[in-house]
Amino acid sequence: MEFSEWEPIYLEIIESFGFSRDDDEKSAQTLADLCRDRKTISPERLRITGEATVCGCGYNLEDDLLKYGIRGKLIAADGSVSRIDTQPDIIVTDLDGCIQREIEANARGSVAVIHGHGDNIDLLKKYVPLFNGLILPTVQCRPLEGLFNFGGFTDGDRAVVLAKSLGAEKVHLRGFDFSNPYVKAGKDLEIKRKKLLWAKKIIEMVSPESLTL
Repeated sequence: MEFSEWEPIYLEIIESFGFSRDDDEKSAQTLADLCRDRKTISPERLRITGEATVCGCGYNLEDDLLKYGIRGKLIAADGSVSRIDTQPDIIVTDLDGCIQREIEANARGSVAVIHGHGDNIDLLKKYVPLFNGLILPTVQCRPLEGLFNFGGFTDGDRAVVLAKSLGAEKVHLRGFDFSNPYVKAGKDLEIKRKKLLWAKKIIEMVSPESLTL
């Protein structure tokens, strides 16, 4: 998804949630600064041919993996990294999940797609320097040089958009439950429900076949 396609959706999202575009842009600058001397990778080197499986953090993750398995490249959205036994090819994270597991997976070869937005500037400063493997920095506002914006809002739907942007012909979802949110401690359930509605809407736009097993 080009930024010109994503921007109207992005503006609707930040208005809906009361987010600040200025804060998103500050986060983008912070991430760009932090990545200046880090081992980043270009999207061209991450091209996906064929299929990809995206793991979300729904309560149904383990059951889905047992029933349907993994097909193609494995992309783990944030906290799902701590709930799967297989080394993911790619981790998509805004750094509010199981960070230590993500850092360890990155050191073992998983590419970390680290996302900056207005609410996680402090997390970026704290954790980005701890990722010693390859990273691909992303943002939800207009990307600065060295940053990328493939589209997407939550870790899960951004992982799907990323997979499609990298060339995946078919994306399989595991651990996605849009009606029964997996809520982290201290998070608002209704906000999570609202975010999942957007996640589903975005997946329907870019990869509608993913919503059927």
